[in-house]
Amino acid sequence: MDQRAQSSTSGSSKSSRRAFLGWTGKIAAGSALIGAAAPLAYAGEKNTIKVALIGCGGRGTGAASNALSVKNGPIKLVALVDVFERRVERSYKGLKDRYANQFDVPQERQFVGFDGYKKAMDCLDPGDVVILATPPAYRWVHFTYAIEKGLHVFMEKPVTVDGPTTKRMIALAKQADAKNLKVGVGLMVRHCHGRQELLKRVRDGEIGEILTMRGYRMGGRSCTTRRKPDNMSELLYQIARFHSFLWGSGGIFSDFFIHQIDECSWIKGAWPVEAQAIGGRHYRGDYVDQNFDSYGVEYTFPDGTKFFYNGRSMPGCKNAFSSFAHGTKGSCVISTSAHAPGKVRTYSDHKMKDLIWRYPQPEKSPYQLEWDDLIEAIREDKPYNEVERGAIGSMVTSMGRMAAHTGQVITYDQMLNCPHEFAPDVDKLDMNSPAPLKSNDKGEYPVPQPGILKDREYQEFA
Repeated sequence: MDQRAQSSTSGSSKSSRRAFLGWTGKIAAGSALIGAAAPLAYAGEKNTIKVALIGCGGRGTGAASNALSVKNGPIKLVALVDVFERRVERSYKGLKDRYANQFDVPQERQFVGFDGYKKAMDCLDPGDVVILATPPAYRWVHFTYAIEKGLHVFMEKPVTVDGPTTKRMIALAKQADAKNLKVGVGLMVRHCHGRQELLKRVRDGEIGEILTMRGYRMGGRSCTTRRKPDNMSELLYQIARFHSFLWGSGGIFSDFFIHQIDECSWIKGAWPVEAQAIGGRHYRGDYVDQNFDSYGVEYTFPDGTKFFYNGRSMPGCKNAFSSFAHGTKGSCVISTSAHAPGKVRTYSDHKMKDLIWRYPQPEKSPYQLEWDDLIEAIREDKPYNEVERGAIGSMVTSMGRMAAHTGQVITYDQMLNCPHEFAPDVDKLDMNSPAPLKSNDKGEYPVPQPGILKDREYQEFA
């Protein structure tokens, strides 16, 4: 199954993308001269692939667990990194107990600090794998060094949070291609066998031409934070609560909602070219994060088809976690009540009563399948690089977020070329650095002001 993106844009979007890809191609060409001269010694079927984990939170530890569960050859975890020692310790204990025979992380390969990513990657050989599971603000920084070291990569989503980092990641994707590196992106739904069969059925016309799509992720209070405690630096406080700050994660919108925006775009076979949205902050109390509590976005695809996405994080309200498509001959369920199991189905009506087909249960976990696919590509030297479509998916998600935060219609081109980079010096941060986002004297942070700030999502305090 080809894991690359199937994308479509308007004429203006194609023109814009050609312009910046021409610029990024010059960067890639230069790097190719450096990296393509000597072929990499890829891990063969009888060789052990060594893995380093950068970012020891729950998702990073889960990714490491999936890596060590691949069955097509020996894999060993050899290094752990985080800026918080307690997270390294927690990940160490959880993985060591479960994967004792594949775990070789002595004290000297447990790193704490902002420069730990280099130390961990230096423990690997070309052809090994590094997991990038820190807040996405650091994705381009760590990916740059991984390419320099000749390492295959698994990176968590989102991979960008703004326009400038999107361009940067697409340029880096071309550098990775020039060195024949395999790179997976944690949009695991595309690896789900049920969704892949659903995609084929939609492409074959089972529900007709898609007319509209719907997505929902609505749950209780999430991604909020209160004022910084006195016993913690501002920088570490914001990193620990990165879902609360746009520079670290793109906020709840980018980090939580990207999956369904990506899966619906995949099923449609196109990327949205514009978005308009509403959103608001309610019942805030003493929370000081930058997120809205509710979002409603109307995405438009190149052919005019609409995709309506609704996100909410408020207690006491109706919850939903699902995605749907409606066509001229019927409808389908893309996600039922979570990412997995998908329980995908097609219907001959729009009330979803007359069932045509459903994927048999139980399903294999897409979190594991994405790792199976990546390691297979490495061992068999198959072309495999999901970064460009991961970056575009991240940027399209940011397009909806920016539409809500500014109150304006935001196009694909506008988001891609928006000059507001949330954390331009993230590669220079260390334990003594000030945080990328400043608070006022009340411990509050700048928040979106729709209709007032029209060309950026927030205005930094002086």
